[in-house]
Amino acid sequence: MAESVVIIPTYNERENIENILHAVLDQQYDFHVLIVDDASPDGTADIVKSIQKSYPDRLHIEERSGKQGLGTAYIHGFRWALEREYEFVFEMDADFSHDPNDLINLKNACTDGADLSIGSRYVRGVNVVNWPMSRVLLSFFASKYVRFVTGIPVHDTTAGFICYRRSVLERIKLDKIKFVGYAFQIEMKFKAWKHGFTVREVPVIFTDRTAGQSKMSNGIIKEAIFGVIRLKLDSIFNRNY
Repeated sequence: MAESVVIIPTYNERENIENILHAVLDQQYDFHVLIVDDASPDGTADIVKSIQKSYPDRLHIEERSGKQGLGTAYIHGFRWALEREYEFVFEMDADFSHDPNDLINLKNACTDGADLSIGSRYVRGVNVVNWPMSRVLLSFFASKYVRFVTGIPVHDTTAGFICYRRSVLERIKLDKIKFVGYAFQIEMKFKAWKHGFTVREVPVIFTDRTAGQSKMSNGIIKEAIFGVIRLKLDSIFNRNY
């Protein structure tokens, strides 16, 4: 059993899935991949299954009955990974906004003292490519807002390119995670930090997708804005930890 698994949630990613799988699985380091597919109507899961023949022991897929949200997909993947012997568990998008070549840098941070490493767009300036300025500003100031409200010492609190040590996922009560969109990413980082785990940001360049459609919505943004206040209040009263 390899020690690292990369969890990639998918919904209608047929334009990206083959290329991203080869890019991860053909790295020099022996990463495994778990696809969590939410019944993509475009046949994403079928493409994954065809590629499994080339990586029979390293590529895995879990199919769910419908579109249930990013957060629940990752929690499904975390539980799957914890049932096995993986020490390092990664979150990664399917659309090449996260560079597979940065996976090893995230892992190295976790073998060098971090419990949770974050592929950060904002730890050294603003490293985002192909986003409109309005979205860059929204994301950048959202992270500033989260830091102000919660006190968490992280520049990119909504980042979704992450490496967790197994011990972090074992400690956090996954059944108590409330949020499914950007607020999910904030909640996981916040709870890891509140439990005393070491969090380290690794600078990366984030490149917006060139194929497929973004899953961003106004509801996800609102969840993040108002969810942060709820997280802070829960932490004050020691709820759901």
